[in-house]
Amino acid sequence: MSAGRPRIVILGGGFAGVYTAMALERRLDGRDDFEIALVNKENYLVFQPLLPEVISGSIGLTDVVSPIRSLLPRTDLHVRDVESVDLARREVCTSPGFKPQPHVIGYDHLVLALGNVTDFRGLPGLPEHALPFKNLGDALHLRNHVIRALEEAAIERDDAELRRQLLTFVVAGGGFSGVEVVAELNDFVRRAARRYRGIAPGEISVLLLHSRDRILPEMDASLALFAQKILAARGVEIRLKTRLEAATGYEAVLKGGERIPTRTLVGTVPSSPHPLVESLPLPKAGHGRLLTDGGLRVQGEQRVWALGDCALVSVGSTGATAPPTAQHAIRQAEVAAHNVVAELRGGAKRVFDFKGLGTMGSLGRRSAVAQVLGLNIG
Repeated sequence: MSAGRPRIVILGGGFAGVYTAMALERRLDGRDDFEIALVNKENYLVFQPLLPEVISGSIGLTDVVSPIRSLLPRTDLHVRDVESVDLARREVCTSPGFKPQPHVIGYDHLVLALGNVTDFRGLPGLPEHALPFKNLGDALHLRNHVIRALEEAAIERDDAELRRQLLTFVVAGGGFSGVEVVAELNDFVRRAARRYRGIAPGEISVLLLHSRDRILPEMDASLALFAQKILAARGVEIRLKTRLEAATGYEAVLKGGERIPTRTLVGTVPSSPHPLVESLPLPKAGHGRLLTDGGLRVQGEQRVWALGDCALVSVGSTGATAPPTAQHAIRQAEVAAHNVVAELRGGAKRVFDFKGLGTMGSLGRRSAVAQVLGLNIG
């Protein structure tokens, strides 16, 4: 627990965490009667929806990141990994810095906004050989990996199987992330390959694997079909009702035994809450997400709040739960900040009740699908 002014500690620097801190800073105004601290392993906020465009280079690196210190001038930023949380002592322990000892931060209120992580557990070979796609480092690594694969394929003359593996690119998961990744990856590979005299267009194979009967299950079926036609026309092979089960360093293994030769396997599913969330003795449901009340407080806790992808948040009195999207996280942040401050200063609490404005998905080359305020747009 902190001494002096109450301290609100936020764990996570995504939309949920950063926007909670922004809302708290607005409420500080001239009173300055509480402290805000945010812990994140990077000192920047990544605009996640634009990450796939980093693969193709259609959007530059500086266009998808914003410095947290610029966004939050009145917040103490700790650029560390969170190692543990002691709920009884109200302390957060972070990784050591230059001094070989943990860094401990006391709190009066704790906001958990740690998001989720790609979880390859139970899928043999995927932790070692599949490429995740969750953060800026993943996008850069994938882009560099693809360039290297093209360079190697262009000069490979003796091993036909290796050449086939290098020129086959597989993305697993047909939700928004997988569709946007495969669209940008396909555009990038086919455009870049034109500069390689040793690669023929017909040698390139880009596949999207999805376990359901259509991609983009979050959207209307007509938009999903539109997206499938666009991707197929651009050379993406879409394999529906196909589940990735394992991987080796040179192939993707499907349920049923089929093997796809590849040196590039991108996994956008499955995902699970941050490992720290799993370790906390707090109530959870829905694949390990933290249970909250309508005001974003973790059920059974007085000083712990949760929002964003790691939390199971009800939407008003509808009985529905909020999807893990940025537009919902931003609105949850406003409610959480209001309620934490109401807890400190007194005042009425608010209930989260935002049903969403719609959904959008990029298909590359200035194409997209969207459902906005009930309208279907393709």
